[in-house]
Amino acid sequence: MPKTNLHFITFLFVFLTHTPAYAEWYKANKAIMGTAINVELWHDNKKIAEANIQRVFDEMHRIDRLMSPYKQNSEVSLINANASNHPLKISSELFELIKKSINISKLSNGAFDITFASVGYMYDYRKKQQPTKEEISKRLKSINYQNIKLDSSMQSIFFTQANTRIDLGGIAKGHAVDNAIKLLQQHGIKQAMISAGGDTRIIGDKNGRPWYVGIRHPRNKNKSAVILPLNNTAISTSGDYERYFIKDNIRHHHIINPSTGDSARELRSVSILGSNSTTTDALSTTVFILGLHKGMKLVSSLKGIEAIIIDNNGQMHYSSGLKPAK
Repeated sequence: MPKTNLHFITFLFVFLTHTPAYAEWYKANKAIMGTAINVELWHDNKKIAEANIQRVFDEMHRIDRLMSPYKQNSEVSLINANASNHPLKISSELFELIKKSINISKLSNGAFDITFASVGYMYDYRKKQQPTKEEISKRLKSINYQNIKLDSSMQSIFFTQANTRIDLGGIAKGHAVDNAIKLLQQHGIKQAMISAGGDTRIIGDKNGRPWYVGIRHPRNKNKSAVILPLNNTAISTSGDYERYFIKDNIRHHHIINPSTGDSARELRSVSILGSNSTTTDALSTTVFILGLHKGMKLVSSLKGIEAIIIDNNGQMHYSSGLKPAK
């Protein structure tokens, strides 16, 4: 009987027990923050992958509890209930996000304004209800980002105008996506995509190939208007099809023009590409309200920002860095 090579058997055992499992893509989705949250990431360990996906969902739930204007005990709801009466100390996270919102308001001359909620809360898209012209006129002076006074020393917020409310719906999901991506990176994930409704951020590539992200056709939910190959990018889309109803042949949707208290109707869809979702989320709303020409002018003034706009005739417009070759 031949002698057994114990050194070889020992080597083989160590090799087999230390060889990592075959890496693969892990996917999951949940409804959080009033929208579909999708996560896709690459890892060679199923338990680690699933733990990271759960971290994403936990973070989305945390931000929803903090920033939802529809949850009675959220910090945003407490601000809306009390900040017109006296300065209110708030969390550093919310303080900084409101500060970013105000900076974008200044950049856009008020096109982006989280106080749109002073009128916006009176719309009910499920019940197909909107405020009357008289109700809008009465509340319109409450829409003004300059009504918000932040005190850095006290980390507090105060509304100088009665009936002022805020809604971070134009920036909170982007913030949540950025936070979730940061969590994945802190735990060693290098290839992933997270989307929250119209806000998507990608890190890495897809095994040497780009990710392909479709921009929804604004009048056909089963069709893409364009599909983009992307790596290490954030993209946010705002459209008049997300929350809306049609009454007397007029489309009433959730993107409110702060100057009118009514839906902005020059465009159907705006997609903004940039390095982080907080910025692209806010800018997609901003450009939608500004319209085609003012919106593209703003985009061209911002470094690292590109846009795809679909106007009210269904025509697609690209910023200079994205224009297809002729």
